[in-house]
Amino acid sequence: MSDDLTTPPLLPESERLPGPLEGVRVIEWGAMVSAPFCAKVLAEFGADVIKVEPPEGDAARRVGPFPDGQRHAERSGLFLFANLGKRGVTLDTNTRDGIERLHDLLNDADMFVENQPFPALEPAGIDSTTLRRRHPNLITVSLSAYGRTGDYREYAGYDLQVNALSGMSFGTGHSHREPLTTPDRQAGYLAGLGGAYAAIVALLARESNLAGDGGADGGQYIDVADSGVISTLLTGYHLPTFIYRGIAGSRSGNRMRLGLFPNCVLPCRDGYVCIDAPQMEQYQRFLSLLGDPDWTENPRYRDRRAMSDRYPVEAENLIAPWFMEHDKAEILQLCLQNRIPCAPVLTMDEALEMPHLHQRDWFVGSEHPEAGGYRYPGAPVRLHGSPCRVVRPAPLLGQHNADVLDG
Repeated sequence: MSDDLTTPPLLPESERLPGPLEGVRVIEWGAMVSAPFCAKVLAEFGADVIKVEPPEGDAARRVGPFPDGQRHAERSGLFLFANLGKRGVTLDTNTRDGIERLHDLLNDADMFVENQPFPALEPAGIDSTTLRRRHPNLITVSLSAYGRTGDYREYAGYDLQVNALSGMSFGTGHSHREPLTTPDRQAGYLAGLGGAYAAIVALLARESNLAGDGGADGGQYIDVADSGVISTLLTGYHLPTFIYRGIAGSRSGNRMRLGLFPNCVLPCRDGYVCIDAPQMEQYQRFLSLLGDPDWTENPRYRDRRAMSDRYPVEAENLIAPWFMEHDKAEILQLCLQNRIPCAPVLTMDEALEMPHLHQRDWFVGSEHPEAGGYRYPGAPVRLHGSPCRVVRPAPLLGQHNADVLDG
């Protein structure tokens, strides 16, 4: 990799500014992925996040993965990752006292993040009307499968249903098999990230309002639907393709049906590689890498749209032998040298050892009082003046009850 593509060094610690959310108080009442990950992003930007769990703990504590497969409420990999940087308290929000203590926390908060089941909201006073009345300056991020309004607002939903409704599963998988969903709760992670950035924009708007008119209510209620996020980010091309080309699309297995050949995942000597060379220059360099094979002179193989739409398996069989002669690392280097878009399909062990990620120090270490030392993925971006920080590991169950609830 050339020097001009490497990440510039961060500023020395003494020259770094505070995190952009330094001094912002966030209350998170959530479970599993979307709300916890949203609050985690805010914590990395400097916010003081207090996580509210039921007495038995966030459900993620029971999901894992766990070291050596041994279940332990303080050693769940999912919980440890999604709750980095937070303080934690327990409240029984099935009781009136628990609900009132939650609202007491909201009185001193700037932001509130929740993904509770719809039936739990109104009895707890966690609806947009009540929140505006009781906490007029509070910025609320409410995350749910289908949104807090509309015909599906009361329905429970998971990644499987969210991907189906959003249209993601419509084009994912083989046509002769069941549709697929995005792996490892991606809908929740993407919704949480979107909710965090929306909350930051709302905070900027609130500060502008308060500065402009001497104390106007600056609260906002942000309604984030996981299905809406997936349909916007991952399936948006289906609509214009249908409108302008009349193609509805379908599940097409290892390839993207709506693109130009080659745009597929193919087996190689030690796994799989994704190749996608839509631009003519890229395609010509790819053919040159293959040794300009004779089949390129056949008119049948000069129509790349037909190769992709009408006889993709036949077309892929023309290039498959070359891939089987090389391994992933070799193919990646050859494609990089020839400026051909390509990516190896990595196993988890291979991703953990990827030189690119180590060069950028992307994996971050943490020490947890119960789980011990572990590594987790770092922030998606690096801010040079005020980089993301993690000031503490995920909380033990009820770890900060005395400091927060009794202090």
